[in-house]
Amino acid sequence: MKKYLFLALIAIGLSSCYTTTYTIGNGAQIGVTVKEKNLFLVNGLLPIKISDPQNMAGGAANFTVETKQSFIDGLILGLTGGLVAPTTVTVTK
Repeated sequence: MKKYLFLALIAIGLSSCYTTTYTIGNGAQIGVTVKEKNLFLVNGLLPIKISDPQNMAGGAANFTVETKQSFIDGLILGLTGGLVAPTTVTVTK
């Protein structure tokens, strides 16, 4: 039993938050950031709220988009058993 508990703790400790970053045009120029949450159900299968990076950029031609599952997002995912899966989107102009 201790062996399985130890392996579970190692698996949890080695898991990480994922981040995806992409650049539109020349990337962020001004340094103004806008954050929104994406919300999915059933471990990401059913989108409830999806942010639009183009609208978040406010018409800017050059910006950087970072989509990540932060620790809090992962905690919500774990506490709901995969039912609610939020991610955070940050647009930097």
